Amino acid sequence: MKKILLPVIMLIIILGACKNSSKSVHTGVWRATLKTDSGIEIPFNFELRDTAGKRIMYIINAGERLRVDSIHISSDSVNIRLPIFDSEIKSAVLNGNLTGYWIKHLADSDVKMEFNAEPDKDWRFLKIAAKPRFNITGKWSAAFVDQDSTDTTVAIGEFKQHDTNITGTFLTPSGDFRYLEGMVADDKLSLSCFDGSHAFLFTGTIKSDSIITDGKFYSGYSSIAGWSAKRDAKAMLPDPYLLTSLKPGYRTLTFAFPDLNGNKVSLTDARYQNKVVIIQFMGSWCPNCMDETAYLSSFYSRYKNRGVEVIGLAYERTPDFGKAKKNLTELKNRFDIQYKLLATGYTNKEVLKSMPALRNFAAFPTTVIVDKKGDVRKIHTGFSGPGTGAYYSNFTKEFERFTDSLLAEK
Repeated sequence: MKKILLPVIMLIIILGACKNSSKSVHTGVWRATLKTDSGIEIPFNFELRDTAGKRIMYIINAGERLRVDSIHISSDSVNIRLPIFDSEIKSAVLNGNLTGYWIKHLADSDVKMEFNAEPDKDWRFLKIAAKPRFNITGKWSAAFVDQDSTDTTVAIGEFKQHDTNITGTFLTPSGDFRYLEGMVADDKLSLSCFDGSHAFLFTGTIKSDSIITDGKFYSGYSSIAGWSAKRDAKAMLPDPYLLTSLKPGYRTLTFAFPDLNGNKVSLTDARYQNKVVIIQFMGSWCPNCMDETAYLSSFYSRYKNRGVEVIGLAYERTPDFGKAKKNLTELKNRFDIQYKLLATGYTNKEVLKSMPALRNFAAFPTTVIVDKKGDVRKIHTGFSGPGTGAYYSNFTKEFERFTDSLLAEK
């Protein structure tokens, strides 16, 4: 009798432990940190919810709520597969907290950062902060300098500050840093963002209502750059339509790449004849491309019956078709993409090798607008996503006005 009861008792104990441990992973808002190799912590917040008996996570960055629905909770661990981007969080449950690693899968290696999270904490940097000495709401001209002081990137900072809370972003010639959120305490500025692909932290000292100095920009595990900014309501970036162009003698792009079913697709196919065609240079690894894809998916649903087509040319971090198809299929399902996505077979560093007609290629995404005769009319570098506010609204309005003008041409 004892031999029969012992396994049953042990099973009950194990099941009970699993059940209790699962319940210890609280719903609600959490504060999480990712640690860089220099020991700096990049904070962000997320919310865990129970939806129809399933745990759902929302990563919180200012106005964005990034839904994560691939969460596996076992007796003593929580594993989270992040959407679209090929990364995951593997963590152990310890006294109600989570501790482990954020692992970013690259083409031939993995990068990981120490991850820690505590429940019932809705603050990001400090629970109680000193009263700000300055309000930095507005537009700022900024410059970022890499660690070797060999490369400088111009940028525009756009901030909205309410008491200690601040949101905003930086725009560069190649795109924006998406939704940043943080605080101003005394004369210190702190902003951060985590979206499953990038982990960003910006710090700086506000010297006056028009000068920010001693800036540090931490990106991912090891990248550090310096930055500074001055208030400038007239700050402008280089024209994004002038950064990439066709070489002399070319009037269009020539390519033939497989779609997700393996069928070759070309701009000369009957589907694209006598139509305005938007060619999107993108990658599933690229957050700015994600923002543009969300917009183009909506744009295509409104314009496809008017004579507009969109083609997404994907440059992944690996030329492997199987891996590219897996990542692109997830992207397609996430945004209900109805236009063709093509796996080019080239990596994100081989664009010019794949497109000899292009002169220069500055950034992902890059968008090429082709008229009904098959001629390239405009090439736009980067994308100002919804986190940039008026920049996003102005771009989409201008983009659609130009598309309308091309549709009206005979």
